Amino acid sequence: MDNLRNLYQAVIMDHYHNPHNKGLKGYPKMHLKNPACGDDITIEAEVQDGVIKHINHQGNGCSICCASASMLCLLMEGKSVSFAKKEISKFYDLVQGKDGDYDSLGDANSLAGVAKFPARIRCATISWKALEMVLEGDVDEEKEI
Repeated sequence: MDNLRNLYQAVIMDHYHNPHNKGLKGYPKMHLKNPACGDDITIEAEVQDGVIKHINHQGNGCSICCASASMLCLLMEGKSVSFAKKEISKFYDLVQGKDGDYDSLGDANSLAGVAKFPARIRCATISWKALEMVLEGDVDEEKEI
């Protein structure tokens, strides 16, 4: 089990230090802040014909928050909105420690351990919540969660 935990930690730190799709390009976006811990993240997505053509993130926060945003972008770019909504729901279940088949979440599986630390669940989910809001048309705002 220690080897798996070490692998997951390495995946998280790799996404934190080498984030995918970092930097905003001007697409519809949602900016969320968690004042309890200082996480501050913006997710933007260009959706065309029901497909997420481009997705990017920008922000500051802990390694879990920033790595999760990178994982989210890597997973969702080029995918359908219906796929994204299903995967967002799966991710929420994963980080709450619920049983399920999470293979489709890819690197985001490395965040399953946050279920043991309820205060960190928001760190992992803030970017996913922002994308969920963008996909629902709730865009170009700043909100606290």
